[in-house]
Amino acid sequence: MADRRVAVPLPFAPPGTARRLDVLRFGTPGARPKAYLQAGLHADELPGMLAARYLAERLAALDADGQVRGEVVLVPAANPIGLGQTVLDRSIGRFELGGAGNFNRGYPDLAAAVAERLAGRLPADAPALAAGAREALGAVLAERPPRNAMEGLRHALMTLSHDADIVLDLHCDTAAPVHVYLGTPLWPDAEDLVARLGAEFVFLAEDSGGNPFDEACSAFWWRLAALLGDAGAKVPPACLSATVELRGAGDVDQATARRDASALVDFLAGRGVLAAPAPPAPDFTGAVRPLAGVEMVRAPADGIVLYRVHLGETVAPGTLLAEIVDPADPFAPTLPVHAGIEGPVWSIAEPGQRLVRAGGVIAKIAGESPLPGKDGNLLTA
Repeated sequence: MADRRVAVPLPFAPPGTARRLDVLRFGTPGARPKAYLQAGLHADELPGMLAARYLAERLAALDADGQVRGEVVLVPAANPIGLGQTVLDRSIGRFELGGAGNFNRGYPDLAAAVAERLAGRLPADAPALAAGAREALGAVLAERPPRNAMEGLRHALMTLSHDADIVLDLHCDTAAPVHVYLGTPLWPDAEDLVARLGAEFVFLAEDSGGNPFDEACSAFWWRLAALLGDAGAKVPPACLSATVELRGAGDVDQATARRDASALVDFLAGRGVLAAPAPPAPDFTGAVRPLAGVEMVRAPADGIVLYRVHLGETVAPGTLLAEIVDPADPFAPTLPVHAGIEGPVWSIAEPGQRLVRAGGVIAKIAGESPLPGKDGNLLTA
């Protein structure tokens, strides 16, 4: 394993300390297709990091047998900053405690800079154009050094992934089934991915807001196409990038993680990254929904949330979803929370996090159509 592991130093560590990304590389550098997978960008989300462990085992064995046809780059723990954050004995891995925000937002949108480099010298065919765009993107990244620790982490992850054909960012929700966030132009090409993972929901958006990591890799291509005008018609969506949510935060066990790793191996084999045989992808039986159609149901007050529906239950507008109990006043009436739309309840709070705050999301409902007025940051709106 030593020859596959590369330590990538991260800049701006506190004095007297050092941070690094441990990167595992399989196959031949520069070979195609290139797949990049990372876990733990939200460093307190454990299912993906555990799945990455077993994925590394499988990839190492395949690589030893010469079965990695392309190149695979795996970052099992993509956020050393978040992994080091603990407050009152609780890991805090979603937000940077110094005030730099969500670790999965604010990645650079470099489409305009790349379009400027390519203007007037566009290759004639789509493969050559994709190769030229990747080269230009790498050059732009190299010319924009980071200015702080958060930018240093983003820069390192983008440098590792910017030229990949496939990018998978492994996350989890609070309590939820497997679901996947995708750029709209990538559907239905990504159906084999979601089917192999057993995803119950796919949420589509061309721009979800905030430029999360997966969109910095995938939306780059349709943003570049738009900036190039008529010539942009030749620009393919050359990176299948997705945020893969591996159930809920409490779904951490060896058997599940091994199944997820096997599904990822089958996907990579089906895509030609691996030479190993893969069974045919099953039919996708989940639901495809616009991300703009998700209702974020919020608590009207602080208190204990008592759910009156089950995870996965389909509700109608006005259905009683939950009640909020004031733990300090046993005689206070409970506050009802009702559904605003029809659809399945696909996410609720973790069992260990049922003390909720006013305005906090306590449930998510998958609607079939975009909701009026829902725009901007669709992942939180």
